[in-house]
Amino acid sequence: MNTSTTVTILTPTYNRKELLSKLYESLQLQKDKDFEWLIIDDGSTDGTSEVINQFISNADFSIRYELKENGGKHTALNYAYQFIESPLTFIVDSDDKLTDDAVVAIKKVYHKYQDEKDICGFSFLRGKPDGGYLSDSGVPKNGMKESYVECRINRGIGGDMAEVWYTHCLKEYPFPEFKREKFLGEDVVWIRMAEKYRMRFFNKVIYISDYLDEGLTNNRRKHNIASPQGCVVRAEAFLKSDANLKAKVKAMMQYYIYGRFANIKIKTLWKRSQKKLFFIFMILPSHVLYLKWKRI
Repeated sequence: MNTSTTVTILTPTYNRKELLSKLYESLQLQKDKDFEWLIIDDGSTDGTSEVINQFISNADFSIRYELKENGGKHTALNYAYQFIESPLTFIVDSDDKLTDDAVVAIKKVYHKYQDEKDICGFSFLRGKPDGGYLSDSGVPKNGMKESYVECRINRGIGGDMAEVWYTHCLKEYPFPEFKREKFLGEDVVWIRMAEKYRMRFFNKVIYISDYLDEGLTNNRRKHNIASPQGCVVRAEAFLKSDANLKAKVKAMMQYYIYGRFANIKIKTLWKRSQKKLFFIFMILPSHVLYLKWKRI
């Protein structure tokens, strides 16, 4: 473990050995090597460890590899926190890459704003391989300081961004885990953090991602249905937050729908809800959508 580094680049992976080299090569090109690459292997069976051992032999930066039993990305992230002592953690997916000045940019804003105790991290933009933004370019040129809810939900600045988190905040807000559930929307934690912390948003691309597959929406729904308890908790986080009405209507419908997929009785969902009148008002449309999704 590298205890003197500023940022840990955290990559959870599962059977992605053929894709990891793209990220590795972008890390080799970093102008500042003050980072550790922590790879959490979520039970791969494709020989990922052999590929990473080759990286370790050739890299001019610190790499740590840890293997765990398969449980889903969110469990891999929770597992990783015990190994991280750097003040910042940058979660980077195994099939993506960074710009060569990513670490330089992260350290620059960290040194400028590290005395602000009310922020949980810094958010940059993601770009496409052929140029342009993957995330919306709605962040002002001079940046801004808001909570995740204020910026990403209420302002409607959508798409994937490149968030660099304070490690202590990630440890303060671990992902909820449920037996036999391997999928969870990561924003359940970002929404919870927004109750206490804000973020610094910057109009700068440091992370390159490919287009999302067009079929991902349907696949995501299937993953959600297979992991309904986590989806219920995610919906509760939205309902408790300062999100706008549109987001809360959607969240209440998801609360009901995934609650039913989790075999939670309607009466129990009503008792558990902190928005009981809202819950009653949304029962009919939510139930209609539940029956539709049940046929998927």
